[in-house]
Amino acid sequence: MTLEATRDVQKTLLELLVGADEHLALKAPGGGGLNYRQLRQSVTELAGQLNSFGFGRGDRIAIAMGNGLEMIVSFLAAAMCGTAAPLNPKYKQDEFAFYYEDTQAKALITVPGTVEAALAAANPDMSLISVKIKEDGLLYFSLDRGTLTARPLELAQPDDIAMILHTSGTTSRPKRVPIRHRNMVASAYNIVSTYQLTPADTTLCVMPLFHIHGIMASMLATLASGGTVICPPGFEALKFWSVVESYKPTWYSAVPTMHQMLLARAERNLETIKANPFRFIRSSSASLPPVILERMEQTFGTPVLESYGMTEASHQMASNPLPPAFHKAGTVGYGFGVEVAIMDEAGNLLEKGQIGEVVVRGQNVIDGYENNPQANATAFTNGWFRTGDQGLLDSDGYLNLTGRIKELINRGGEKISPLEIDDVLLRHPAVAEALAFAVPHKTLGEEVHAALVLKGDVTENELRTYCSGLLAEFKVPRKFHFLEELPRGATGKLQRINMAKTLGITGE
Repeated sequence: MTLEATRDVQKTLLELLVGADEHLALKAPGGGGLNYRQLRQSVTELAGQLNSFGFGRGDRIAIAMGNGLEMIVSFLAAAMCGTAAPLNPKYKQDEFAFYYEDTQAKALITVPGTVEAALAAANPDMSLISVKIKEDGLLYFSLDRGTLTARPLELAQPDDIAMILHTSGTTSRPKRVPIRHRNMVASAYNIVSTYQLTPADTTLCVMPLFHIHGIMASMLATLASGGTVICPPGFEALKFWSVVESYKPTWYSAVPTMHQMLLARAERNLETIKANPFRFIRSSSASLPPVILERMEQTFGTPVLESYGMTEASHQMASNPLPPAFHKAGTVGYGFGVEVAIMDEAGNLLEKGQIGEVVVRGQNVIDGYENNPQANATAFTNGWFRTGDQGLLDSDGYLNLTGRIKELINRGGEKISPLEIDDVLLRHPAVAEALAFAVPHKTLGEEVHAALVLKGDVTENELRTYCSGLLAEFKVPRKFHFLEELPRGATGKLQRINMAKTLGITGE
């Protein structure tokens, strides 16, 4: 099942910004805002400023700053002049240095007085640029270091690389992912189509804008629909509902960790929730346990739509649809403008109901990793991109993910999905968070363990008995680790692959 996108994607990010001139495009709570006329003007002028500083098409321009108007406009300007390389502002100095070298960044854009580690890591040949706000609320760039020959005004073209990101690199060196304007435009249109976004929609952007989820789903898809992006400095569960009350967003997209934090604080905000209903809530970037989806829909009174994305596909590959179409807990829906299939190791496409590797193809998918023929040879088969995820298509064409192939637990030849164990554990009244993972085992190869954050009293034996009543014996965790919090990556994604190493477990 797939919904084909019909719009022309041979466009640039600037050409996505077609909202009505005086309609609010961006708003920073407690700060400024820009309408679409001001946004287009700012992006064009700032891209021209970067040209005057000596940068142009193909040049990598690193950006290190938190969420806000400055981040969004700087990102769009860098993409329209050269290639934007947004980086996590919380990186350490050595991490910044690695990414500057790996992307061959020629400049760094920051907000004055922030991210000192990013500035300290910049090599002497990199230009340093500050973004500042003028009295009229528009932005301008200040060249703080670097002297290059000015270049004539030349904006990017649809086939140019708009952004360079990296894979997460949990099991290997991060791979460079070059995403072209046409890829991002296609993905934005797919997301607009999936959720029927219009200028009447307002999104609350809580995802970081150095990550594909926030860039595509929260920011660009909303701007492509002519809607409004509310962009606070970051995600703060304690302030979330006050922002909702002030700006009346119609939807938001987040990772399961964020949803669970909001759910945990929902009871004290029931009046605000009832007075400000969302049209829908979107979840992506990690598996949303069905029990959490059920609780969210009951508490928030709106459809919760799980979706499926990857950096290499400019984010969205599949999603559950809006009502009145059926959305299924435990699935990530089907492709909108993207073909989704299941493939075996030999490259054969499988029938519905058969488990294999999830593969996708569409205009949103990158042409290949940068300067990495070995990775491209294994990632692409007959025009399909191999996601590294295992799953199956059910009888209705909805995609069920059974786990990252690298995260599956191989216990004596039995392939176990940790997601199934997570969901069972999360249904126990004493469990707040759960993460099943593999540990090395001398005879079985791998054994099942689980890390838990508790919200009530329960013993390890009680948990084992509980799991034994709901799971086959070989799936029951042999050991439970009780933690104050579960380790997460920069976007809130749980670190399952490295869990045994993090806890110092060498084997059994």
